[in-house]
Amino acid sequence: MTSAAPGGEEIRHPFADPPAPGQATEVAPGVLWMRLPLPMKLDHVNVYALDEGDGWALIDTGMATDASRAAWATLLAGPLAGKPVRRVLVTHHHPDHVGLAGWFIAQGAELLMPRTGWLMARMLTLDAQALPPPEAQGFYRRAGMDAGALAARATTRPFNFADCVDPLPLGYTRLIEGQSVTLGGRTWDIRMGDGHAPEHATLWSREDTLVLGGDQVLPSISPNLGVYPTEPEADTVGDWLAACTRLAPHARADQLILPGHKLPYTGLPARLRQMVDNHHAALARLTDFLASPHRATDCFPTLYKRQIGAAEYGLALAEALGHLNHLHQTGRARRWLDADGAWLWQSA
Repeated sequence: MTSAAPGGEEIRHPFADPPAPGQATEVAPGVLWMRLPLPMKLDHVNVYALDEGDGWALIDTGMATDASRAAWATLLAGPLAGKPVRRVLVTHHHPDHVGLAGWFIAQGAELLMPRTGWLMARMLTLDAQALPPPEAQGFYRRAGMDAGALAARATTRPFNFADCVDPLPLGYTRLIEGQSVTLGGRTWDIRMGDGHAPEHATLWSREDTLVLGGDQVLPSISPNLGVYPTEPEADTVGDWLAACTRLAPHARADQLILPGHKLPYTGLPARLRQMVDNHHAALARLTDFLASPHRATDCFPTLYKRQIGAAEYGLALAEALGHLNHLHQTGRARRWLDADGAWLWQSA
C-alpha cells in the first residue's frame, strides 16, 4: 500500500493489515507489533514487544481499562509465550501510552520514560478533580467555548488521568536526548520530539532501519497539537515544527517507522515534509480568515475543512488554540477579550 508525498516520493505501508485482537505481527526479528482497544473515535493504540531472551521489553501500554487488561492477558499467554515483561518504555505521558505502565511495574517491570513525561503523568494522576477548578473554567471561557457547553462543564466531573492511568510508583529510568538505550538486542538512539507532548521520546535503531516513533511521526493523521489549562500560553505548533526540523536530518526513506497509531510505514522524509506543509497551509488559511476578528471556535471550518462533532469538540478547540497561540507569539495575530471574556483574534 502506497500514498503520494511531496517531491514524487512515496509513503509505503509494508504491512497492509493490522494484527487481529490477541495476535501479533513480527515486523522485524524479535519485534512484535500488537494493538489494544481505545474507547474513542481513534479506536486503537499500537504497542510493541522486543524480545530480550528471558523476557520482553514493551513500548507503550494502552489505557488502564478492563478491555486493555484483558487484551494484555491474551497477548501475554499467546504471542508473548508466557515470558515476563522485564521493562516498559513509555514514549510520552498520554493515557493511551502510559495507562498500564504502573500495572506492569507492580509485577516487577522497570519503567523507562522521559523526565517530563514521568512528572506530567504522576502530577496528573494525583490531581483528581470532582469538578473543573476555576482556572479550567476561566481557560475555556477565554477560549470561546459556547455558553451551554461551559455551563454543563461547570457541573460535570471532568476527565481525570486517574480514571484510565494506573498510579506510577516512585523511581524510573530517565530517557535523555542524545543518549542511547539497549532494548531487544538493539542500540537505540534517543531523540526527543515536542508539540504533541513535551519531551516525546523517539528511538532510532543503530543496527537496522527501525524507528519507534510514538505519536510524533504518525502516518495519514497528524498528532493533536492541543493547548490546555495546564499551560494556556503554550505554542504547541511552534514546538512541533521545531521538532520536525530537528528530526529531519536523521530521517531516511528506507526506515521502517513503528507509530503509535495506524500502520507502520516507510518514507519518513516525505512524511515530515507533508505534515509540516499541512500545518503551514492551515496557518496561512487561518491568517486570511482572521482579517476580521473571530473566536477560536469560529476557526473550526477554516482549520479542519469539515464539520466538528461533539465527540471531537474538545480536541478541535485545543488544537485551534495551538495554531492561534503560534500566530500570536510569532507576531502574526493580535488578541483581546470581548464583553463575554473570550479572546477575539485578528491578523496583525
